[in-house]
Amino acid sequence: MTGVQTCALPIFELGFGSGPNLPHLPSAVTGVWAVEPSAGALRLADDRLAATTVPVFTGPLDGARLPFPDGRFDAALSTMTLCTIPDVAGALAEVRRVLKPGAALHFAEHGRAERESTARWQQRLTPVQRRVAGGCHLDRAIDRILVAAGFHIVELRRFRLDGPALFGSMYLGRAVGPDRYDPEVPEG
Repeated sequence: MTGVQTCALPIFELGFGSGPNLPHLPSAVTGVWAVEPSAGALRLADDRLAATTVPVFTGPLDGARLPFPDGRFDAALSTMTLCTIPDVAGALAEVRRVLKPGAALHFAEHGRAERESTARWQQRLTPVQRRVAGGCHLDRAIDRILVAAGFHIVELRRFRLDGPALFGSMYLGRAVGPDRYDPEVPEG
């Protein structure tokens, strides 16, 4: 994930899932506090959890109400998560709250396609997708959601995965809260 090699200790992961980010964490990470509402996904993470040397603290927490103090984490990760969170604005407000000043949210998300004709099909199919795929919204504009939540996107790469365009419009990047954003200072 872009910029994740600069993450230090400790980090917060919104939507841990089966732990696909664990093998890619840099050695500077000393702990991951993970929110994952699905007990089934956490069971699928067992092998990855057993293989990592990074302590991982998981729980079926609600991303919109985190039990952590303000400014607790040095970085946050969100991978294929923002599409399913019912209260995405509340969850992102909580992520901003628990990040230290200057800390970034690193994200790899799928969402609304750049091509308008594809985006219209995503809107049509999202009600069905939500029912069959755990609440997944095909048509969420991740960049707009992050900005609406008060983040400033400092790095964003849009691309399409192989396969159907409806499911593969990707947003990969890094965002910071307003306490960190300075348009005069280039981000590193």
